[in-house]
Amino acid sequence: MAILNYAGKLILAPMVRSGELPTRLLSLRYGADLVWSPEIVDHKIAICAREPNPRLKAVDFVARYPNKPDQVVLRAHSLERSRLVFQLGTSDPELAVKAATVVAADVAGIDLNAGCPKHFSVHSGSGAGLLKTPDKLVAILEALVAEVGRKFGIGISVKIRILDTPEDTFTLVRRLVKTGISALTVHCRKVPMRPRERAIREGYLAQIAEICHEAGVVCVANGDVYCGGDLERLKKEYGVDSAMIATAAEKNMSCFSASEKEEVRPWREMVCEFLAVAKAVDNNLTNTKYLLRNMLPGKVPERQTMANARDYEQMFEVFQMKKDEGDMKWASIEQLLANMSQSQSQSQSQSESQSQSQSQSQSQSQSSRKREAENGKEIEEEQELRVKRFDGVEQVQSTNNAIAI
Repeated sequence: MAILNYAGKLILAPMVRSGELPTRLLSLRYGADLVWSPEIVDHKIAICAREPNPRLKAVDFVARYPNKPDQVVLRAHSLERSRLVFQLGTSDPELAVKAATVVAADVAGIDLNAGCPKHFSVHSGSGAGLLKTPDKLVAILEALVAEVGRKFGIGISVKIRILDTPEDTFTLVRRLVKTGISALTVHCRKVPMRPRERAIREGYLAQIAEICHEAGVVCVANGDVYCGGDLERLKKEYGVDSAMIATAAEKNMSCFSASEKEEVRPWREMVCEFLAVAKAVDNNLTNTKYLLRNMLPGKVPERQTMANARDYEQMFEVFQMKKDEGDMKWASIEQLLANMSQSQSQSQSQSESQSQSQSQSQSQSQSSRKREAENGKEIEEEQELRVKRFDGVEQVQSTNNAIAI
């Protein structure tokens, strides 16, 4: 399988709690090309057992603790396999490789989190903490590229934030793109900044994209990206290759297919689809409620009644859905995603086939030119010999006499 192509893509950002399987599948259904998992720290995924889940057509990575219930740390669905990037939180090259190896066979890429400003990431030197230790950041990426990316044939990428000055940021990016990574995502906010503060693109983003391109690395823009239409605008204005959507996708996953951020589908329609997917993939009910709170507008009455629901049947009742309606919605979404996955596989196969054909054609062309050159040399030699013969026997005899001497 070819290494993941990150260029020209709309991407679901890594979001803790928000980027679980229902969000990822519904984002793909509405036009996301790639989806990032929530950040999972190295020691947590490293202890997980890989357990196929044929009933859900998924693979579960399960952590087992003494005197505690088993915990599904990550559920990766077969329908997202070729478009799922696992985001890793780590501050140690050796542990990073160990953790990434656990999931590498079931994802399309590994992304290193070097941008999360939250305490749970920074306190151990991971996340945005890595921006203060660039030598360690480079060492982790080089280890992942050499020991995971090449071994499993998957992409390795990194997500950073901008630094205090453009010059410091450019210096860091120049180091990162030399590690062998396939893509670099830049969240256009400084570490202390929060989502409500406007992203800083001017003076940073265009130059970062240029540095990436010089090294053959895809540049992904993140921060204040609201809809699918923003991708072309960012490509045109700053020269980036791809765009990553975060908070807008939390509220309404149809943002990926919207040309403008106001053009998303009605919230109730999206909530019903989300519920259907969440139930179908056995998403944790508490997590589902958390995600739905982000999707509900203002103080709608469903917000409170949903909080009291004890299972998915009661959740369906809150939003006036029948059980078979949820099943039908999921069947439709599942089929749509399956068709998209099949189409992508065929497109990738055709691309690989064309690449092989071009390679073979180039090889044949080189061989043909070599043969032509050899044949041309032989023809020239024959022509010289003919000239000598035409000049008369004396020339040949003279040459023979010279040789004899």
